[in-house]
Amino acid sequence: MHVLAHQLRYADGVFRGTPGVIATAVLEGPSGIALIDPGPSSDLAALEADLASGGLSLDDVEAVLLTHIHLDHAGATGTIVRRRPDCRVFVHERGARHMVAPEKLIASATQIYGDQMGPLWGEFAAVPQANLQVLHGEERLTVAGHDLEVAYTPGHAQHHVSYFHRASRIAFVGDTGGCRTPAMATVMPPTPPPDIDVVLWQASVARILAWQPEALFLTHFGPVTPVAAHLGALLDRLEVMQQIARGLLGEASLTEADREARFVEELRRMFRQQLTDVELRRLELGVPFGMCWGGLARALRKA
Repeated sequence: MHVLAHQLRYADGVFRGTPGVIATAVLEGPSGIALIDPGPSSDLAALEADLASGGLSLDDVEAVLLTHIHLDHAGATGTIVRRRPDCRVFVHERGARHMVAPEKLIASATQIYGDQMGPLWGEFAAVPQANLQVLHGEERLTVAGHDLEVAYTPGHAQHHVSYFHRASRIAFVGDTGGCRTPAMATVMPPTPPPDIDVVLWQASVARILAWQPEALFLTHFGPVTPVAAHLGALLDRLEVMQQIARGLLGEASLTEADREARFVEELRRMFRQQLTDVELRRLELGVPFGMCWGGLARALRKA
């Protein structure tokens, strides 16, 4: 496990055998622990092993806080609740129904991942309604002895929230804060379908900055500083990606497969300038570039 501050640590789920892809924040208190974004259930064994290295266990979990319900962030939640039936689950109101009845979410994801659903993500078990703590934004919570503030931060997903731990001045920002492997000097905005909205994303960045955090915690992957520079680079990169996607949509002679392939290769070209092949693969595990094309293209076509 890795140390943050103020009884805050984080664990690595070693997604698909690769460290540095999915990070789960761990808030420790006198009665147990809270997890922010536990990741997919395919990572649970590795997550528990990392917790054990810090003297903790999934049996200690008294709350799960979700930034959003995408499989790489929330997939293990129902499995954890089955093990800890009194565990509270905090989730935005727009994602809550899918945690209770995940069939539609699973069906949609299966259209994308096909027979890789199991190996990639494992089980996505339902969470009983009684365990849910539904969020709207602007709440103040106390979990595992820690005080947190909640903000509604859409743009990446319409059901995305972020959490601010004022005692440490760390903001836990899920994917609204982008993705950054340990070796990266910049940041990658994850833009999968169906909810990408650049204008809302810009407003969410402003909302996070209003907290005046001293560090951000990214699910992909870990703490980053300085905050303003990171978020500025995120919005700059988002604009560049949007321009690339807009240009490809304007080329009528291209097929959709051609557009996606060109978009992916352009992103790889940009990141090869600073990343080794190993690090580029790590980044694409957390942020599949083809999915990023799909989300931006859908958003631009709707505009």
